[in-house]
Amino acid sequence: MIIVLRAGATEEDVRQIEDTIKGRGLTAHISRGVERTIIGAIGDERNLDPDAFEGLPAVEKVLRILVPFKLVSREFSKENTVITVNGKTVGGKALALFAGPCSVEGRDMMVGLGERVASAGATFLRGGAFKPRTSPYAFQGLGEEGLKYLAEARDRTGLPVATELMDPRDIDLVSRYADIIQIGARNMQNFRLLTEVGKLDKPVILKRGMSATIQEWLMSAEYIASEGNQKIILCERGIRTYETATRNTFDVSSIPVVKSLSHLPVIADPSHAAGKMALVEPLAAAAIAAGADGLMIEVHHQPEKALSDGPQSLRPEAFTQMIVRLRKVAEAVGRSL
Repeated sequence: MIIVLRAGATEEDVRQIEDTIKGRGLTAHISRGVERTIIGAIGDERNLDPDAFEGLPAVEKVLRILVPFKLVSREFSKENTVITVNGKTVGGKALALFAGPCSVEGRDMMVGLGERVASAGATFLRGGAFKPRTSPYAFQGLGEEGLKYLAEARDRTGLPVATELMDPRDIDLVSRYADIIQIGARNMQNFRLLTEVGKLDKPVILKRGMSATIQEWLMSAEYIASEGNQKIILCERGIRTYETATRNTFDVSSIPVVKSLSHLPVIADPSHAAGKMALVEPLAAAAIAAGADGLMIEVHHQPEKALSDGPQSLRPEAFTQMIVRLRKVAEAVGRSL
């Protein structure tokens, strides 16, 4: 249930409604917009009568949310969520650009790549210190050592760092170094992990699962939001289909669909979607044209020697040239890059 307050509603009005909601065993989530304050009543709505609020002078209207994902729904907030991290934004007019290697392989490599992508226009650094791999014998990441290299790259470039969290037991360690926590596709429905990151005051990138429907993806976001953390960035990274020409099938339609259903920002990862460096740019252009709020691009100085995902990684010079071309696409749809 959503309770929309009038423009002149006071803090006392908000507190009165919040107390009523909590008194009926539900949770109150307060969203303060530019013109209106919205209070979401989350829980078993059978215990809450809309008439208890509709007669209050401070209440403009009461709405029932029909979709199962309440807090992340467009019904809950008509305004797009904009997430700010150390002065960099995700969800505004300017597109966010996450760039860096799939895996952190060493100090010089990470710091050097960080400086290269920053000079090309990246607004965030990405790199994996813990890597979920299909094979138990493949490179699994450097762990805390890799996190330290990411932090050093952040210090050198000034760019916030995003890295993946795989295990709730590592949440304190990863949070100590990372500015943004990434939940990978394989963990999209790891509900224990989602619940724990929902307790953080730190942005979370939630990648779409390899076989997840859009509703399942948004329900996973709801797990995070229901714990109090609504700083969620959705990431389309391709889904598994019968097609074998690409690593995954990039579902470009999911971007406008999700943006119609949710107020959360949506970015795209064309690197994982394609699995081939030659396809990264056209898919990135398609994502921008479809309304994505940003991109996540894998960059490596020697893709042929990369310890993970080399075939889809761009060399720094190719990344720089691509961004120059993609700026024209962004301008064409009223965005900047």
